[in-house]
Amino acid sequence: MIKKYNRTLAVDYAKKWALSHNPNYFYFDGIGGDCTNFVSQCLLAGGGVMNFDKYYGWFYVNQAVRSPSWASVNYLRRFLLDKTLKGPLAEIKAVEKLEIGDIVQLRQNVLDFNHSLIVSKIEDKKIYVCAHSVASLDRPLSSYEFEEAVGLHILGTRI
Repeated sequence: MIKKYNRTLAVDYAKKWALSHNPNYFYFDGIGGDCTNFVSQCLLAGGGVMNFDKYYGWFYVNQAVRSPSWASVNYLRRFLLDKTLKGPLAEIKAVEKLEIGDIVQLRQNVLDFNHSLIVSKIEDKKIYVCAHSVASLDRPLSSYEFEEAVGLHILGTRI
């Protein structure tokens, strides 16, 4: 069964915490970056359900007790695209076809994708994002330098 994703709640959360951090979560800035941790929090706010599977899950209890997919760009993408796991579910979509609350991941001069952002606004066909690592509130996606971008359209939450 798929539960509807509340894009508005996800984006409201993103805008509230884009320029600071929620004290209920560890702030990973300085030890690999906080971008995917922030995006995971937004997904949870939009109705995501944690999956506490030790190896394949998506969850956060504290800094030491969390899944790799909670705070790692590539593990999050793998988790979201797996059609069998409980939790948020996504499909790859062209970035220009994304909606608010969807996720963009960037590859910047490296082999793997290394930055996660949440689409916070679309205006005149321009995409704006909120992100951590470099705190960003409604920043134009076009202002980022990157080699490749992948869009992750959130379909809902498998419960």
